[in-house]
Amino acid sequence: MEIIIAAIVAVVALPAGFGLGYLMRRQLAQYKKDSIEAKIEKALTDAKAKQKEILLQAQEKSLKVLDEAKVEAKQIKQEMDSAKARLEKREAMFDQKILDLENQKQDLSDRAEKINKTKEEIAKIREEQLAKLEKIAGLTKAEAEKVLMDNAEKMVSESLANRIRKLEQEASEELEKKAKEVLSVVIERCASSHAAETTSSTVDLPSDEMKGRIIGREGRNIKTIEQLTGVEIIIDDTPQAITLSSFSPIRRQVAKKTIEKLIFDGRIHPARIEDAIKEAKQEIALDIKKAGEGALYELGITGLDPKLVQIIGRLKYRTSYGQNILNHSMEVSILSGMLAAELGANVAVAKKSGLLHDIGKAVDHEVQGTHPEIGRDICKKFGISDDIIAGVLEHHNDKPSTLEALIVKVADAISGAREGARKDSYENYLQRLGELENIAQSFEGVDRVYAIQAGREVRVFVSPDDVDDLSAIKMAKDIAEKIEGELKYPGEIKVNVIREKRVIEYAR
Repeated sequence: MEIIIAAIVAVVALPAGFGLGYLMRRQLAQYKKDSIEAKIEKALTDAKAKQKEILLQAQEKSLKVLDEAKVEAKQIKQEMDSAKARLEKREAMFDQKILDLENQKQDLSDRAEKINKTKEEIAKIREEQLAKLEKIAGLTKAEAEKVLMDNAEKMVSESLANRIRKLEQEASEELEKKAKEVLSVVIERCASSHAAETTSSTVDLPSDEMKGRIIGREGRNIKTIEQLTGVEIIIDDTPQAITLSSFSPIRRQVAKKTIEKLIFDGRIHPARIEDAIKEAKQEIALDIKKAGEGALYELGITGLDPKLVQIIGRLKYRTSYGQNILNHSMEVSILSGMLAAELGANVAVAKKSGLLHDIGKAVDHEVQGTHPEIGRDICKKFGISDDIIAGVLEHHNDKPSTLEALIVKVADAISGAREGARKDSYENYLQRLGELENIAQSFEGVDRVYAIQAGREVRVFVSPDDVDDLSAIKMAKDIAEKIEGELKYPGEIKVNVIREKRVIEYAR
């Protein structure tokens, strides 16, 4: 029973507790709500008061700014009024100046018109005077000018030609004297022998029987030698000797050494010939290296690449007009050093340029181009300096760019022009003389031409009626320039233009 009562009480008390709790919570929420609304109301009141205060301050500041703006606007207006007054004043001044300029322009225009009228009057008077003069003289203006110019030219032509000839002769004599002094000293200090080389070599045989062994059965031995060396073997009636013919000295030397080895060994057959040729080529390569090193030692030149030294040694087996190129290069190097010392140039550069000036001829049969261009490329490959390369490239140019290059050119001409230094064929000799005469004969007014002194002088006889003294001087220069531009030759060629007029009369 008690339990039931307790349950009933619990059942009744539980909703009552919920209701009481709900009322208490509602009351508490209402209190909090009233408190928040009060705070919000207070905040709104404070904000309105602050807003009013800010509005008042802003109004005060705006009134202050407005007053300042009015003051500033007043000042700007005053300045603008002042500037406007100045501009109006300047405008008035400009108007006055423009008016003055217009007046001056009109004045100048009037003066120009008067001047033009005066010029027209002067031209008219001049034309009338010229017409009167032409009528009196019987010549037109152009004819009178021509007569005057012809007379003046005839009067001064002879004196001018004599003066030019005298000045050129004086300068030429002085320069020739100094050049002869320098060159004579240098040439005396460098006296070298010359032996012109030919395109054939002779091999001595121990007996005429050896000719048959060299020919071999059905000519197999001689064919093998000619095929492997590129040399033509000439076997004739000359006792105990055979002749080797080739334009390449290296090939001739290889063939000569090969035949000498075969004769010494006694075994002559194709297999042994091949071995002998290999041995001969190795010996030639060693000889080339020694020749290059010997040339550098004799000249006192150092610092060249070993491969370049070997190329220099190849010049031992290269000839030009029968002159050995290595000996020629060494002689040019010595002459260049001496000339450089006499003229105050760089001796080391001149000597190296002289030695290397024909280096391109060592490989010109393998590489396309002229030997100066090939030499330039070789020197660049081995790091040779530009001042040395200038002498290599320009030793055939008319106007070398450096003093050392000019010295190399002169030394090259001296070495090639020495008596016996070069040997030319009869056909080339006649061809060169014919080309000299043809060049001189191509000029107008030339009567006869003779190439004399082995092509060192050209004597040109001109017609005195067609060529005067002044024209003869000009013709000599033109002929010399044309020879320099079209022909290649060692040394120099003297052009001698002769103008001679003979007048014959008989007294009876």
